[in-house]
Amino acid sequence: MLTVGLTGGIGAGKSAVAELLASYGAVIVDSDKIAREVVEPGTAGLAAVVAEFGPDVLAADGTLDRAKLGGIVFADAGRREALNAIVHPLVRERSAALTEAAGPDAVVVNDVPLLTENGLAGLYDVVVVVDVAPATQLDRLVRLRGMTEDEARARMAAQATRAERLAIADIVVDNDGTPAELAPRVREVWEQLVALQGVRGRNSGA
Repeated sequence: MLTVGLTGGIGAGKSAVAELLASYGAVIVDSDKIAREVVEPGTAGLAAVVAEFGPDVLAADGTLDRAKLGGIVFADAGRREALNAIVHPLVRERSAALTEAAGPDAVVVNDVPLLTENGLAGLYDVVVVVDVAPATQLDRLVRLRGMTEDEARARMAAQATRAERLAIADIVVDNDGTPAELAPRVREVWEQLVALQGVRGRNSGA
């Protein structure tokens, strides 16, 4: 098995890279998706979030009001750390179970938005960073996600810097261009990962 940590700043296009890798045969472990699952109604995760932040973070139907919670945690680093302390251990536990189930020959790509911030690079055989210029991030967040410029800048500022992400990268995917330009680059990355998995398999006697 080859374990890959995939990360990038908000608006970098990490999800598009993950989708392409999945189409080539990667097993994707999506931390964002898991983070939503562990705070669904009836979970211990949601109960812990409500205990920490109060019932006002719940929507009328009992689900987590992500917009309201986001407004709290992105404005206060201490509150963000409190949320992370609840959610991250649950996500790690579920991610580990999914990785184990993938099998010995798999290339498992862990889609981890906060890989850099949480010092997780050492957990993976290879770290792939999706890289774009900050101006590209800002444009995408405002134009495609409907954020105000201030909201977008706040989200970007809450994450690691571009230099910090690049410092942990084994492979960098430049995504400042178009989707058509991204696809062949990701195909090259996939071929690199398959080759690395083959080397690991031979070295382990698999």
